[in-house]
Amino acid sequence: MSIYDELMKRFERGKDGKLKFRMFAGAKGGRLTNDWAAGGTSQDSELFTSLAALRNRSRQMIRDNPHAANLQRIVIDNVVGTGIGLQAQVTKRDGSPDQSVNDQIEEAWQRWCEKDTCHTAGQLGMTELLRMAIGGVFQDGEAIIRKVRRPFGQGRIPFALEVIEPDLLLDHGVGTYMGQAGNTIRFGVEVDQWQRPVAYWMRRFHPGDFAYAGEIHREAMRRIPAKDIEHLHLVSRWPQTRGVPWMHMVIRRLRDMGGYTESELTAARAAANIMGFVQQSLDTLDPSDFDKLKKVDRFIKSEPGTFQRLLPGETFNGFAPSRPNAQLDGFMRYMLREVASGVGVSYESLSRDYSQSNYSSSRLALLDDRNQWRVLQSWLIRNYLHDIYREWLDAAVISGAVRIPDYFNRKEHYQKVRFKPRGWSWVDPQKEVQAYVLAVQHGFMSRSDVIAAIGNGQDREDVDKMIKSDRERAKALGLDFDTETIKEQSTGNGETETGE
Repeated sequence: MSIYDELMKRFERGKDGKLKFRMFAGAKGGRLTNDWAAGGTSQDSELFTSLAALRNRSRQMIRDNPHAANLQRIVIDNVVGTGIGLQAQVTKRDGSPDQSVNDQIEEAWQRWCEKDTCHTAGQLGMTELLRMAIGGVFQDGEAIIRKVRRPFGQGRIPFALEVIEPDLLLDHGVGTYMGQAGNTIRFGVEVDQWQRPVAYWMRRFHPGDFAYAGEIHREAMRRIPAKDIEHLHLVSRWPQTRGVPWMHMVIRRLRDMGGYTESELTAARAAANIMGFVQQSLDTLDPSDFDKLKKVDRFIKSEPGTFQRLLPGETFNGFAPSRPNAQLDGFMRYMLREVASGVGVSYESLSRDYSQSNYSSSRLALLDDRNQWRVLQSWLIRNYLHDIYREWLDAAVISGAVRIPDYFNRKEHYQKVRFKPRGWSWVDPQKEVQAYVLAVQHGFMSRSDVIAAIGNGQDREDVDKMIKSDRERAKALGLDFDTETIKEQSTGNGETETGE
């Protein structure tokens, strides 16, 4: 087949008999799409012209807009909550848990996670660092944590974490240029030919910290090896060197909503201050009275419970303002639904408004949210906690805080770990407990799976220990909490009552 025949396949004849090029409807031009400009730039090129403005506007929204602040709070509370626990998974040669080694590692980790030893400045514990990291990814599009290999505070483990704000990363000026050994530097991140980070180029001082800058040379730079940096950001298009603030799609809507709300409030306040208007009938006035009217105050002050008498020839027209706007509530609900969709949360979670949905739809939205939080929890654990834990354990063994003689001969064996993110309570406790019981009985789930889903950072071992402790304490005190006994006592005849 000739090239001509191949090209003719791509054409079709219109009603007028002329050949037309076949293409996707979404790519066709015309008067309705003439203002639709879509460039073919790379992700880094688009970020080069937008990142600083997006980051600053996102921060301003979170400072001043209640819905933006609530969005960040929702993400932080659901992904991290009160913290992410740790359970060492070291086993003996027969496959049973090596409880002594596991307890030793977990106790050392818990002590190190305190703010005095975990954070270089001694201000943030591990939970606060995690909350700040996921909050930074939401607000700025990225979070940067530096690993410092020396002890801080009263600790002996030579390992700590430093929080670095993204503003310190060189994201302005030349953009992309060639660095050492043929590496490319993009937005302050030096990468090799495979786009693997090699180093991070950073300012020594925050460019916006002008109040405390003094005479410091503000453009002094430092090159930090990539092995010392944890750079958290979501990659939506490859190659992508820096992260995008999560509110980038809805940030203008949030600002417009804030401006519209302020205008409506101003209009309502102005309308509430006007009681009515005094109308002067010119037919009843003598021409000589016009000069006197010029000296009359145009505004009449009144107090609650009083009313001023009108002068001859004056009539009073009451004022019935249309504020507050009756359409405001519906309009704001529509805008909030768009904002919630753009960020990836449900309308109910963002607005705390459950009046527009029934129980089933609200429950479905809540479950969808939880699926997203689990994805983000897994992402945070894989891309942040696992690397930090492995390096911490190396340092803990070297310093003697954890004593494992053959650790460096079997590192992978001793580094087995399970992180325990927060779970969520039942939406419908009775039905969901019954569903979990059936799932465990029929082998679809284990007790560990159930506890991980709802235990809020606990695991099966924690729960079993607490159950054993509670039963022993109750037995020692002569207490009986047997469920069957309670049921019989509550019904009086040994039968179980059920109710809707």
